Amino acid sequence: MHRDIASGHLASHKSLTDRTRWHSDQVEVLISELDQMRSAMLELESAFTKHLKEIPQERRDSARNLLHYIALRNKDIRSLQVELVRRGLSSLGRCESNVIASVDSVLSLLQQVTGEKLELLSEDAKPATFTSGRAMIDNSTQKLLGEHPGYSGPAVMVTMPSTAAEDYSFVRDVLEAGMGVMRINCAHDNEQRWLTMINNLKRAERELGRSCRVAMDLSGPKIRTGSIEPGPQVLRWRPQRDAYGRVTAAVRIWISLKPADSSAGCFTAPNDSVDVVLPADDSWRVLEAGDELYFTDASGRKRRLRITQKTCRGFWAESKQTTYVTPDTVMHRLRGGQKSDGHERQFRVGGIASSPRSLFLRKGDRLTVTHADIPGRPASYDDQGKLLNNPSIGCTLPEIFQDVRKGHRILFDDGKIAGIVEEANNQHLVVEITRARARGDRLRSDKGINLPDTELQLPALTAKDIQDLEFVAKHADIVNYSFVRRSEDLEHLQRELKRLGRSDLGIILKIENRQAFENLPVLLVMALRSPASGVMIARGDLAVECGWERLAELQEEILWMCEAAHVPVIWATQVLEGLAKKGLPSRAEITDAAMGARAECVMLNKGPNIVHTVRSLRDILARMQEHQVKKRPMFRRLEMVESLLKLRTESINRRFK
Repeated sequence: MHRDIASGHLASHKSLTDRTRWHSDQVEVLISELDQMRSAMLELESAFTKHLKEIPQERRDSARNLLHYIALRNKDIRSLQVELVRRGLSSLGRCESNVIASVDSVLSLLQQVTGEKLELLSEDAKPATFTSGRAMIDNSTQKLLGEHPGYSGPAVMVTMPSTAAEDYSFVRDVLEAGMGVMRINCAHDNEQRWLTMINNLKRAERELGRSCRVAMDLSGPKIRTGSIEPGPQVLRWRPQRDAYGRVTAAVRIWISLKPADSSAGCFTAPNDSVDVVLPADDSWRVLEAGDELYFTDASGRKRRLRITQKTCRGFWAESKQTTYVTPDTVMHRLRGGQKSDGHERQFRVGGIASSPRSLFLRKGDRLTVTHADIPGRPASYDDQGKLLNNPSIGCTLPEIFQDVRKGHRILFDDGKIAGIVEEANNQHLVVEITRARARGDRLRSDKGINLPDTELQLPALTAKDIQDLEFVAKHADIVNYSFVRRSEDLEHLQRELKRLGRSDLGIILKIENRQAFENLPVLLVMALRSPASGVMIARGDLAVECGWERLAELQEEILWMCEAAHVPVIWATQVLEGLAKKGLPSRAEITDAAMGARAECVMLNKGPNIVHTVRSLRDILARMQEHQVKKRPMFRRLEMVESLLKLRTESINRRFK
């Protein structure tokens, strides 16, 4: 009896809860919010009518769907989503590929409660439905990246090393392993080598019966540190020692005689076992195996080295002492334990290259950034240790000085060193270093410079890019657009492709800076003017510009926005880097590669183990494809449930025995 009463109370409470959840006033509020949202979508579409007409008919619905998604994300709808979920309805959290269809579906269900009727779009009038939205993404992907028979999941893009121009077997192996897009970076090699790589690919395609697209990266303007004044001409060697300071291995020195024919190369080592190459002239030819050379090195210490072998090209020698040698170092011969007499000629070292220099920077230091044609210099001090001049370094694109302002952040070497601009003019910048390791960091030449706060007016297409584009238009299927920031950049590229008669060439926008990320909706609308286009999430540069802590958030937003535009995404930067370079991935790399299953393509960089890496990535992506489509989980049968079901069966069998 008590149980019946309790059940009655529970049933009554449940009925009351259901009535509360579906109270008509509350439902009408939800309908009103959804209707306003829907009106905002259609208003934004109407405002862009002129722009939509410039987009090819086959991609116009994708642009409409993108505009609807932008209107949806222009407002915080989290409280609305909670109320929809409470009623067992869609939260609109997975509506990217079919925005207005998702909203209309929820509205249709809510109207059945109130009896109210709104004028909803017919299926034919919607830019994308639940079925067609996914199909539109697949169609865009196929146009850009081609078909990839023989495996499922995202395509794999592989960056070609320079050796791909000579090693046909490498190209064949990586294609057989599952490469779907060959990536050639125009910042390296030259047209002849690019063409050889592409010809190797075509040969491999014929042999294997597979197809593969060719994507070529334009270099774009590179903002990098300039040269630094060379250091002193000094050669140092140091033997290996154990924990007690005892020598465990002597330094292996190759004394190289300059060849008579300078075109044959000079001062080169005969093999990789050499530790140090010591350049010499013909006067050294009188030396024999077993001779010793004694001298005072640049540090003022007495030193010796022993000749162990003589060849026609030079000598092998050994040293068990840490030594500093300069062009002024004079050596004398010891033969049979006896010093040479005063009439013996002296032996001088020649041709020592200046040592590469770097700038040592600590937090709080000031660094002057100048034009590239002014070599960088370390800080200088007077005899009392007082600072005379800040360290300085050049910038390869001094045009940036026109745009940088006081207070802007500036990052060097992938963000390892960071600073704030204290002084800015058309000639130089003065930067206070705000980030460096506690013990300091070294800044070298040819390191990247990022300016995340600066609205750079540099054109994305350089003179070199326009020249390279001639080759790309003839031989490639896709152009990867570096440094794109604004819609004007994309319009420039589209005009150049039209001039070359290749308006059909696929375009991949590399989102690698803050401006490109912030302008992504506009860039996507512009990209839809081209027959085939996509987006690469260049996560390395993007993280440097926007902050590593924001990277996960940014890549999610890019994935969402591209799905709304039905534009394929390339997941890039350091995917399975450890596996490609060292043969063993980290746990984090495997997880990151699996996340790439939500993109349409995953890019791999170069490495000695790249063929194995392609196979491993293909396996990871194929497995994940059964669990994930974009951000929508797919509930395939899980083998792990078998253990519990087996336990249940055993329990039932025991009960009836």
